[in-house]
Amino acid sequence: MAQGKVQTLELLAPARDAATAIAAIMHGADAVYIGAPAFGARASAGNSIEEISMVVEAARPFGVRVYATVNTIIYDDELPAVEAMIGKLCRAGVDALIVQDPAILSMNIPPIELHASTQWDSRSPEKISMLAQAGFAQIVVPREFSLEQIADATKAANGASIEAFVHGALCVSYSGDCHAGQVLSGRSANRGQCPQVCRLKYTLADSKGNPVTDLPDGRGPERHWLSLADMNRLDYLQQMAEAGVRSFKIEGRLKPISYVKTVTAAYSKALDELVARYPERYRRSSYGRTQTNFNPDLASAFNRGFTPYFLTPKADRAITSWSTPKFVGPKVAEVEAVEGRRLRVRGNVPLHNGDGIGWFDPQRGFTGFRVNRVEGEYVYPAPGGDVPSRRGTELFRNSDAEREAQLLRNDTSQRTIAVDFILRHLPDGRLAVDVADERGFHATITSELTFTDMARSPQQAQRRDLIGKLGNTHYRLRDFSDHLGELFVPSSALAALRRNALELLENVWIISRRRPQRRPCNLPIDALKGLVLDYHANVANSAARKFLTEHGAEVKQLAIEVEPQPGRVRVMTTRYCLRRSLGACLKTPGATRLPKGVLKLIAPIGTLELDFDCKNCQMKIYTTNRFSDKI
Repeated sequence: MAQGKVQTLELLAPARDAATAIAAIMHGADAVYIGAPAFGARASAGNSIEEISMVVEAARPFGVRVYATVNTIIYDDELPAVEAMIGKLCRAGVDALIVQDPAILSMNIPPIELHASTQWDSRSPEKISMLAQAGFAQIVVPREFSLEQIADATKAANGASIEAFVHGALCVSYSGDCHAGQVLSGRSANRGQCPQVCRLKYTLADSKGNPVTDLPDGRGPERHWLSLADMNRLDYLQQMAEAGVRSFKIEGRLKPISYVKTVTAAYSKALDELVARYPERYRRSSYGRTQTNFNPDLASAFNRGFTPYFLTPKADRAITSWSTPKFVGPKVAEVEAVEGRRLRVRGNVPLHNGDGIGWFDPQRGFTGFRVNRVEGEYVYPAPGGDVPSRRGTELFRNSDAEREAQLLRNDTSQRTIAVDFILRHLPDGRLAVDVADERGFHATITSELTFTDMARSPQQAQRRDLIGKLGNTHYRLRDFSDHLGELFVPSSALAALRRNALELLENVWIISRRRPQRRPCNLPIDALKGLVLDYHANVANSAARKFLTEHGAEVKQLAIEVEPQPGRVRVMTTRYCLRRSLGACLKTPGATRLPKGVLKLIAPIGTLELDFDCKNCQMKIYTTNRFSDKI
């Protein structure tokens, strides 16, 4: 980092709707990403232009940026609709678009900043360099990248910002290179319809289809073998910043508002602490102090267990969630006795009516019930849920009704801009109010009336109290200088001057703020020469194909959604290795060995075949099945 250069750090929070986006802003987000009306990678999380405009309005005072996701592949007949929608998003005031399809690079759209979605599968420095040259201002690196790989990506980015995930659900496959949903069910992740094939239960079998029962950990072959734990990199923010990450992304555009509040507040606090330690190196990219009135405990929010994933050499251990893809939660009690559907329990944590309680059955399946009521040591499950039948069963709480009720309130956080006031008496008898804020903006307003009467009692404390009454604004008083002496100024006049000064300050801020412009495309005409693209490149329309071929690439196959592939198809490529996670890595001398060759995962939807690319430390997943109705 160049001496004296302060780098901005951005906490990028998800939002399924306008209310969640505004909550993320108020709990410390520097930017939010929200689904456009259509063509977002979460089809069920689209938002109207009017809703997005509301988010832009709420974000503006704090300098929080709003990114709209338009990150699916696009079909030919949809290109005009996407182009028109992008125009509306620009007019609504969004700061950038998160996109996947190369067709957008050649559309007739306003010069809005473009960010490369994780669906681009930017697995190499060369790919990152290409995206930067193509005009992308921010590029998200794969979740699988180590700190060293992130540093290499930063060098290759040619000035584009590097974005990296820090929290949330993990896709087992490299994002953008997962075709399992499309091949097995006709529901494509690249069209925003991921059916979460990776969260299903499978039977692990050898190459002949025989279940593997002699497993190193002594458990059975039926598990959620492709289900990973959730990412948590709260303790690695400094290392990631040093590697070049400028945008720290939270996954979760389908998550509820309570989750977004908790996770955003936790990471915002951690970034504030990092900035406080190194103010000469870092600052937040937005403004305002966030104060929450709850403990943002990450363990209390939905998770499948935590892992930093492959960030450091030892971070790939314990990355799986084989027992269940559900949120288990903390242990809260044990069953002392089962009396019909009434349970007598022992625990040190108070339970509440409405809590969600889960437990593992003898086959390690996770199930549960909702608490109807609690009476002393007795818990009465609501009708319809599963109830344990054995004494000693451990009970876990995966929904805390009292905490959820607290987090659904609108007063869980306050975000304010620091503002300074100076009161002056001009030679002609009028008053001047100077106001400045932490964003670096200032304004001065003068009164129309003159004031010459002197007060009979001290006025400074009273005037400070009146100026400090900013409760209906997003400001808080930081410094106050009163140069009026014992001049008498009616409270109504002073309140009007305060109100007008803040209104002028806000107008100065709005007028001065500029939306970032799209970086020019400087991709050389032969930049992609020699590159042969198959269905893994997700080329789905003629405009994308034209852009790529004009820069030297050969598009051999179109996206699998457009041009289905026959026979055995590779549907996933993963850094996660089932052998390694079972302690049976083929590269480790003396490790417990599984059956040699291809392994199979068998489920009602069909069979997945696991090939192990030990040279590149990857697992490749194939299938010959097509379109099951079992999902």
